[in-house]
Amino acid sequence: MAFPDSFFAPYRVYARKLERRLFGVVTLRTQHSPKGKVLLSYITHPFAIQKEELDRSPHTNPWECLIIAKILLERGYDVDVIDWTNKEFLPRKNYAMVIDIHQNLKRLTPLLPKNCVKIFYATGSYWEYQNEAEQKRLSELEKRRGFILSPRRQVSQSNNLEYADYITTLGNSFTKKTYPDKGKSITSIPLFSNETYPSPEKKDFAVTKNKFVWIGGGGAIHKGLDIVLEYFAAHPEYELTICGSAPKEEDFEKAFSVELSKKNIHAVGRIDIRGEEFKKIIAEAAALIYPSCSEGQAGSVITGLHAGLIPIITSSSGVNPEPFGILLKDISTEEISGAVESIKKMSSEELKERALLTWNYAKENHTKEIFRNAYGEFIDAIISERSL
Repeated sequence: MAFPDSFFAPYRVYARKLERRLFGVVTLRTQHSPKGKVLLSYITHPFAIQKEELDRSPHTNPWECLIIAKILLERGYDVDVIDWTNKEFLPRKNYAMVIDIHQNLKRLTPLLPKNCVKIFYATGSYWEYQNEAEQKRLSELEKRRGFILSPRRQVSQSNNLEYADYITTLGNSFTKKTYPDKGKSITSIPLFSNETYPSPEKKDFAVTKNKFVWIGGGGAIHKGLDIVLEYFAAHPEYELTICGSAPKEEDFEKAFSVELSKKNIHAVGRIDIRGEEFKKIIAEAAALIYPSCSEGQAGSVITGLHAGLIPIITSSSGVNPEPFGILLKDISTEEISGAVESIKKMSSEELKERALLTWNYAKENHTKEIFRNAYGEFIDAIISERSL
């Protein structure tokens, strides 16, 4: 199996493939005298792809997994990695720690040593909050327009909160508040973007103030694209570019065919955030609009920050937009209208100042190195507290 050699050298990587790759175990050996073993229940495919494919990934989770594994290796632990969906794996080693992203802790706990430290690496809002938030948005759409669309961001129940000794989340204080109080502290870990961009200082802000961008993957209603489309369809003086697969969801595309056909609305579909087309889009736009109802910390928003796009977002995006961005109080055309009009009224100098503040904030708070340092400090605290 291939893996990014330069990233893991000089660590030794072994992969044991079972009948299906899904049930495989990737074993990584520390170059130090091993202190113990850690089980990481996340994803294995980052260890089975070439560096070029890793760089093309639109998601941050391959890099998250690689960075966490390397942190553990550097601290003297051998690491076994399995897919979080793996229900067949049975632990046969004396693991000092286990890290899981969703719902494996309940199944694994009876099979682990009693002193094994269990860590819940939460990547989103609390499952019950997220499911209810999406259902509420779908219900609002049905009442407002009569459209009945399928939910696309529902997540299965997780008991990890009850079984974990330590918890981290990708998100801000709002994200943490979606979790019920179980008497356990939750540590926020800042997400990053797979790509960074030059400073936006050379933009022509007098031109860009009428152009806006929405970036997102699946779950158009969940991520507020319906409201965004309704506003821009009624305001042809502004342009909206939609990056991502959401407009192609069959029921959504049918329901919003009129809005999607407007001349001021451009749905470009999936796009390479490293490509020239995307760079052209962000160079010609002033702001990112992303009124999502539930996230951990929205990767599309972090990418927008690095691009110098002024964020117009909800608290539930998991990102703090102030003082450079605009916080939406709710997901409504009225809130979108107020935010867009605010951008229009700003001078070119103020838009430039906000764009630079946005760009600098991303560089100072949302990079791979910052993620690595934050998670490393979290692991170091556990090692010290538990004398591992």
